[in-house]
Amino acid sequence: MAFFAHPDDAEILCGGTLIRLAGLGWDVHIATATAGDCGSATLSRDAISDLRREEGRRAAALIGASYHCLEESDVDVAFDHASNRKAIDLFRRLAPSLVLTHPRFDYMLDHEQVHLLARSASFSYPIPNASALPLPAGAAIPHLYYTDPIEGRDPYSGLPVTPTTTIDVTGVIDRKAEMLALHASQREWLREHHGMDEYIEAMRRHGAFRGGLIGSEYAESFTQHRGHAFPEDDLLAGLLGSS
Repeated sequence: MAFFAHPDDAEILCGGTLIRLAGLGWDVHIATATAGDCGSATLSRDAISDLRREEGRRAAALIGASYHCLEESDVDVAFDHASNRKAIDLFRRLAPSLVLTHPRFDYMLDHEQVHLLARSASFSYPIPNASALPLPAGAAIPHLYYTDPIEGRDPYSGLPVTPTTTIDVTGVIDRKAEMLALHASQREWLREHHGMDEYIEAMRRHGAFRGGLIGSEYAESFTQHRGHAFPEDDLLAGLLGSS
């Protein structure tokens, strides 16, 4: 399960890894806290939300994945009672064994708040009384990984983050770009603003940067959460290889 703040975050930050997991037969889900209601300078909140939900569904469907949204609002995502309930219930329905989400520190507070929601739901969803929904058989705390912050740098120190796991995505980089391109509302906005296809090019640049860590053309990096009660074996590396 990839749980992120906005439609297109998963595709940018871990789309290649999701493609590779789907190729191994994993049941992949992409979830967002919001539908991206602030993602347009011209459309209303409802109009851009409808558009971006559909973009999210289409991008997920491209790799046989499902899309889910908690229906929070852009720039208002908060770790509070209501959003925590939504996240735990979503995890209860999906019972993920592997979760990818935002890092603790990032350029946008929506991302940091989703990080907290993901940590909370990962730890809490297997607790019988944590949700009124039925407890799935075999429910357990999942392996939890954090993607790179945007540009791979801690926004407070400006220093590069050091990942625990780096996955080669060279063989699926074109499919990752295809997933990302389906978020056309965001691609076109940046294309007009920058005068180039910055949406795709920025993704490729960071992928090439991370590829340099393992001697591949493109890669995605993660930091595994190994806190108390969480699994400590590197599942991603075991499944997909890592250096």
